Amino acid sequence: MRAAPLALGAALLALGWRLAGQGMTGHMAAHMLATAVAAPCVALGIAGTRMDPARRLPRIVTPLAMSMVELGVVWSWHLPALRAAAAHSSILLALEQASFLAAGVLLWSAVLAPGARAMGVGALLLTSMHMTLLGALIGLAPRPLYPAMAHAAPWGLAPLADQQLAGVVMLLVGGAAYFVGGLGLLATLLRLEARV
Repeated sequence: MRAAPLALGAALLALGWRLAGQGMTGHMAAHMLATAVAAPCVALGIAGTRMDPARRLPRIVTPLAMSMVELGVVWSWHLPALRAAAAHSSILLALEQASFLAAGVLLWSAVLAPGARAMGVGALLLTSMHMTLLGALIGLAPRPLYPAMAHAAPWGLAPLADQQLAGVVMLLVGGAAYFVGGLGLLATLLRLEARV
């Protein structure tokens, strides 16, 4: 295992946990740190080891399948009822963050697997699209979707403004992380193709 990416991933998760109580914006930043920033660090740290899910379960942990798993996890936790439940329970909040990290690690592990990188490009671009769409839906909603979080709006923001900023965070960080990851994988494939 590579210690530096794992240490960076752990530090990012700790930062996310601290931000999670800062209204919808801080909570969304915590989500994005877990799934789109810390998860690839962890996946890089365990790539090729016996802890690597794609190495242990290569027929299950495939790029498109894990993209669908992440889509299900991310969209489910953003349903207003689940979001409200997690806002009122530290156990559910921890489960939410852990599931975001797990889904992210599974996806990034799958796309980093040596034989799956071409499919990984498509999976990351698909994930970028669904993250962008959900961020836009949250950010453009005409009313607060998560009233349970309205009391915690940071920096004097009104609940709707907090939610709109959270949508922008998801749209920018979530969309960009997967898009850049997909382009990075594509560049790797093109370099390998050029050597052949």
